[in-house]
Amino acid sequence: MPNGLRFAAIDIKTADRYPDSACSVAAVLVEQGQVVDSMHAFLRPPRKDFVLSYSHGITRDMVSSAATFAQVWPEVQKLICGADFVAAHNALFHRSVVQACCSRAGLAIPDLYFTCTERIAREVFGIYPTDLSNVCCELRIPLADHHAGGAALACAQIVLAHQRRLQPAYSLSSR
Repeated sequence: MPNGLRFAAIDIKTADRYPDSACSVAAVLVEQGQVVDSMHAFLRPPRKDFVLSYSHGITRDMVSSAATFAQVWPEVQKLICGADFVAAHNALFHRSVVQACCSRAGLAIPDLYFTCTERIAREVFGIYPTDLSNVCCELRIPLADHHAGGAALACAQIVLAHQRRLQPAYSLSSR
């Protein structure tokens, strides 16, 4: 993973246990090893049930007048499309949420390549457990607890830490 890669990181929070219930989304774009753009939005999910508030702190009152996924997705898509890949912690979950939300909204499901920062933490850094807060603690990455914007940025930082690890160490050559 050379530093020249252009990649995005995404985090989505859901209101209930169904993947089409996104209530918050954040994305960051990284070019040449630097975050160059980011966005965060609260979303009004399709149902009024909020059974996961205990996990992320987002309540129905907080998103009752928020935009829908369909209204916000073009902004997210503009940021992440064209990236070499999209990083997410538990990438299978985030991919399924994007697919379910796009399908429910009648939007084309984007062809995105996801890479999993949870897997990077486990396989590259040997970190267990691999929950995002523990990974960030081990790698000394700041994390805005349970906030989509902070989680997306943390995922980007995990990928950048991986990139730094892959770069060959500088050595002096003899002449």
